[in-house]
Amino acid sequence: MGRDLSALFDPVSVAVVGASDDPAKYGHAIAAQAVRANGRRPVHLVNRRGGTVLGRTAAPSLSAIGEPVDLAVVCVPAAGFEAAVDEALECGARAIVAITAGFAETGAAGRARQQAVAERVRAAGAVMVGPNCLGIADNTTDLFLASDTFTPGGVALLSQSGNLALELQLRFAPHGLGFSRFVSLGNQADVTLVDLLADCARHEDTRAIAVYAEDFADGRAFAEAAAVAGKPVVLLTAGRGDASARSAQSHTGALTTSADVVTAACRDAGVELVATPRELTVVLAASAGPRSGAGRRVAVLTDGGGHGVIAADAVEAAGLSVPEIGTPARERLREVLWEQSAVANPVDLAGMGEQDPGSYAATVEALLAAEEVDAVLMTGYFGGYAASEGGLGGGGTALAEGEREAARLIAARHGATAKPLVVQSMYPGSPSCRTLAAAGIPVFDATEDAARALAATVAGRTAPGIVPLPLPAAPMEETGYTRIRAALEAAGLAFPTAREVHDECELLAAVAGFPGPYVLKALHLLHKSDAGGVALGLAGTEEVLAAFREMHARLGAPAYSVEAMADLSDGIELIVGVNRDPRFGPVAMVGLGGVLAESLRDVAFTLAPVTAGRALDLLRGLRTAALLDGVRGRPPVDVASAAAAIETITAFAAAHPEIAELEVNPLLVGPRGALALDSRAVLG
Repeated sequence: MGRDLSALFDPVSVAVVGASDDPAKYGHAIAAQAVRANGRRPVHLVNRRGGTVLGRTAAPSLSAIGEPVDLAVVCVPAAGFEAAVDEALECGARAIVAITAGFAETGAAGRARQQAVAERVRAAGAVMVGPNCLGIADNTTDLFLASDTFTPGGVALLSQSGNLALELQLRFAPHGLGFSRFVSLGNQADVTLVDLLADCARHEDTRAIAVYAEDFADGRAFAEAAAVAGKPVVLLTAGRGDASARSAQSHTGALTTSADVVTAACRDAGVELVATPRELTVVLAASAGPRSGAGRRVAVLTDGGGHGVIAADAVEAAGLSVPEIGTPARERLREVLWEQSAVANPVDLAGMGEQDPGSYAATVEALLAAEEVDAVLMTGYFGGYAASEGGLGGGGTALAEGEREAARLIAARHGATAKPLVVQSMYPGSPSCRTLAAAGIPVFDATEDAARALAATVAGRTAPGIVPLPLPAAPMEETGYTRIRAALEAAGLAFPTAREVHDECELLAAVAGFPGPYVLKALHLLHKSDAGGVALGLAGTEEVLAAFREMHARLGAPAYSVEAMADLSDGIELIVGVNRDPRFGPVAMVGLGGVLAESLRDVAFTLAPVTAGRALDLLRGLRTAALLDGVRGRPPVDVASAAAAIETITAFAAAHPEIAELEVNPLLVGPRGALALDSRAVLG
């Protein structure tokens, strides 16, 4: 069930410690907001000088209040922070909102102070948001403990930025969105983003959860909580650069960036990942309601060719499709439109809207009823007639009223279907568009926003979920080539026959032990091929011996591996790797492999471990997936065996947290199975 945060969002009483009449102090802003809900619960203002604050008597200390305090907001300078928290706990506080800054964000000493306070809070059975936060608000319980007022609504915002909350407040307004809760995360010394996400998921009045986070701390726990939230979760994050890949020692590490990890975690958990506050608003406007699409097929309705073509491109860029409409639906459209209207998709009224605004409603109804249509995007001038009381065509008041009636009809048609409808209008604030918005139809002024909103409603994008981490296996202290190869083989991964050798005598004995052709590898080199440490296709003893002498003279490796040469003729080389991210744990990478892995960069990412079914989806999603089914006379390969191998590799890596990077490259997949030809591991 997660932590009990009831005292944080619906306390019996509140005290603001550090309340002030000085508008320059945060204690003034918090106190001014807190007293707005004085009728809901007792609100006490505490100032060490006593006197009055905001015209109310202020207590000189929490103890002087003379009754228990359920939630304390601490706005005092850092020097007095610990004493204020201790007094709050002594007075029975079950929750603390720590505005005070000067802790982990200042360095090691501040982090140690912060940790000590958090331990005291937890030992007392209380919870603490912050320190270094900007407060909280819950419109559903009349709890106002932030410096600003938030419009009520169904979105819970969990944010590391206060200014972002103010921007979203402005962006939400045209879409009728508001806040159920706002929490400034601060340093997350005690109550974490994951705790808050889980609690908001249980909160009945929260319909969607918006998150702005720069530091996830435990990113995997965030993904796991979001995956089971049962509500839309939209994430805006920063710092998704590729700096983490600079020190990587494997292809997997070099190809895995922070952006890849966050994107994979969000996709696995079903989180909508956005890049800007505007996009966050667009997605929330589409997903905060109950409407979701059953598929990706979109009908575009326009009253001008240019808008239709632009909208179709935007829909396809958003990952959806604009299919040609079938004969039955076309015939229905022909019944309600005039001859010059286009009915293939995009559907273009071609001026009919100026003659009969009701044609918008009739066309929307026909498109929503079409079997080959999952959603409708209406784009163009609609809204302009009522906005200008004249608009195009000089129809005046009659044309404006016709458009308003069309808006009412569209709202009614929309209410009778489960299919999503979004609108892009040149006049989004017009009376007609406001009628649509009031009916739950998202209205935007930008075509790309309308397309993105539709993409957010697609129910067909089923999140694969997060596979639980296995229990840790006995740690490996040495991960050389032979050792990691043997460990993976014991886990069920197939390798060619091999023998480790150290001199010519052992080499000859190895060659005599199994038939050729052979491969010779110099060991203890991270990238053997790059260093010229691999010789392929050695026919017999003489060729193996010659290759050994040349390689040893050049590289002087302490050990070598003699292996049976695999048949490469009908196989495809894949790369399978796992890189351990400090925030999200093991992250798997699957793609086209071999020596060109980094050059081709045809790879996919997901949190590890990976089931065979999920592995199949990753393989089928590669740009070069067609190679798996055979091209230019080559037979199809055994994709199921490849998927099983991926499951084995990623499960092994997930069970060994001491391994920072694990890679099998290449994993040769042929018509009759999968064979690992090389492997490497790097300890953390």
